[in-house]
Amino acid sequence: MSYLKIILPYLPMIYHTIMIEYTDKILNNFKSCFSRHSAYQWFVIIIIGLMIRSDKLGTTSIIRDLALNPKLYETMNHFFRASSWKLESIRLMWFQIVASQAPLYKEDGYTILIGDGVKQAKEGRRMSGVKKLFQESENSSKPEYIFGHMLGGIGVLAGNISKWFCIPLNINLQDGIQTIQSWDTDKDEKPKSHVVQMIENGYKATRIFGNSIFLLDRYFLSVPALQQLEECNHSGDAAMHLVTKAKKSCTAYEQPGERKAGRGRPPKTGKTVKLKELFTNKSKEFLETTVMMYGKQETVRYYCTNLLWGKTLYQELRFVLAEYRGIQSILASTLLSLNPVTIIRSN
Repeated sequence: MSYLKIILPYLPMIYHTIMIEYTDKILNNFKSCFSRHSAYQWFVIIIIGLMIRSDKLGTTSIIRDLALNPKLYETMNHFFRASSWKLESIRLMWFQIVASQAPLYKEDGYTILIGDGVKQAKEGRRMSGVKKLFQESENSSKPEYIFGHMLGGIGVLAGNISKWFCIPLNINLQDGIQTIQSWDTDKDEKPKSHVVQMIENGYKATRIFGNSIFLLDRYFLSVPALQQLEECNHSGDAAMHLVTKAKKSCTAYEQPGERKAGRGRPPKTGKTVKLKELFTNKSKEFLETTVMMYGKQETVRYYCTNLLWGKTLYQELRFVLAEYRGIQSILASTLLSLNPVTIIRSN
């Protein structure tokens, strides 16, 4: 008789036992984040409840699906206002657990972080952080304006080149709460924009995961983002680099030539370059390669060049113009030595 036939009826029970033991092992790491044991116990209950709940109706979902006494509703809500724990310490502990347990994917020795902003519509008229938001998406099914929350989330890439998946690391409300943020900061300090907060959150993860490449969409290719990135990289030992898409209307600049004799300040840039025109002007210089994209081998034509970008900043970036299946994309990287194929594969 096959051993598989003997063990098959017990597989669900064995699987559940392994999952429970592994979950318990992970949650035990968070004990040091709580000054009171009862707060840690509520933390475990809430996390398990969020994992198995059948709907999304807040703490009532947790109480219902765990079959807890309804009288514990107020007690559970007190946990979220308790002074016995800090969100930042829990977040950093989660980073450390993922760094030590997950099969992280790396490109050229760099951990791959992924970030994006999410606009979630809300119906509550007096809900904290709700404001009128503009939808930049080209999807015609979305309204142009909504009232809701602006969230920013980051994750880390795990797996291998044939099968990737993103492990969530952090998500927080990043717009509509400037007044609340000013309570904990100096009044003269300006509120931080969504773009700046995303860069800061990415660098907090980089401190734990080591040198990283942060993948963002074209909305984040901005002067404030590059300035914040430079500030973060100078504040610690780990280095984080951005890889983003650029708008098709993106304009860059060549390096300034030799200074001409005479009075006046030296030029900061050379000739203006409209990147979209390079698809035509440099078509003969495009190289062809095969890249794994979305689980399939794709033939891609690309052209790579380093140019200055950003008015008043003029930072040198690596631009990769990629073309496949009739689709043209302009990619940008702050890491000038990064392989163009890696930049294409990352996007």
